[in-house]
Amino acid sequence: MAQFTSLTSRVVVLPAENIDTDQIIPARYLKTTDKAGLGANLFADWRYAADGSPVPGFVLNQPAAQGAAVLLAGDNFGCGSSREHAPWALTAFGFRAVISTSFADIFQGNSLKNGLVPVTVDAAIHASLISALAAAPGAEVTVDLASQTLALPGGEKVSFPIDGFSKTCLLEGVDELGYILTLSSEIAAFERRHDAAPGTGGPGPS
Repeated sequence: MAQFTSLTSRVVVLPAENIDTDQIIPARYLKTTDKAGLGANLFADWRYAADGSPVPGFVLNQPAAQGAAVLLAGDNFGCGSSREHAPWALTAFGFRAVISTSFADIFQGNSLKNGLVPVTVDAAIHASLISALAAAPGAEVTVDLASQTLALPGGEKVSFPIDGFSKTCLLEGVDELGYILTLSSEIAAFERRHDAAPGTGGPGPS
């Protein structure tokens, strides 16, 4: 998993509420088990016309969206089915963080396991951020994972929640298995002590 420490980026604003995972990545693209190329299909039904041509007015088709690593979405982002392809498509496009007032639980868990940071803010901060970006579309925000803060374009910092285990994995750039492997020496030492203890089949005292 890609490491995440701190990120400063321009923001793509897609403020629609209840954006579900089928809108993020339509079901017809779920046959693949390869993350590569999924970014081209992110929001495909909104992004492309029936003939496959880009919809000019859709935000991801705007030049300003290119290279932006933060998405500002509406409430209840990632609802619907539990497909892990949704965070895969978002990260394949280049997003590393999504800001919203709430996230669907399964989507949030899948995101954290795939290097995508869900940043939850309250409604007032969300509204002020939308206003700030409307006034200055190229403005940047900073997501600092170590301090769990989001720095807004005007300099204000607000905190966001994240569970400690996911935070550790993201800061170290490891998934759950990778984290377990970092403890291999401690696990081996525990196994040796366990095998040597009486009543466990180990040598122990006679």
